[in-house]
Amino acid sequence: MSRGNQREVDRVRNAKKQQAAKKKQDGNPAKRLEAQAEIMRAKQRAADERKAASSSKK
Repeated sequence: MSRGNQREVDRVRNAKKQQAAKKKQDGNPAKRLEAQAEIMRAKQRAADERKAASSSKK
């Protein structure tokens, strides 16, 4: 069976995916963890504000 260039295309696609994953994991793990925690705190504040605004309207 011939697969054409499917294997090569898949290799290129996988290489891009691996580079993106590596880039996401670069840097100091503690700094990355703190940055992710700050993002989650901001999201939680926004959700709490929406809840407060929603409950005050009722």
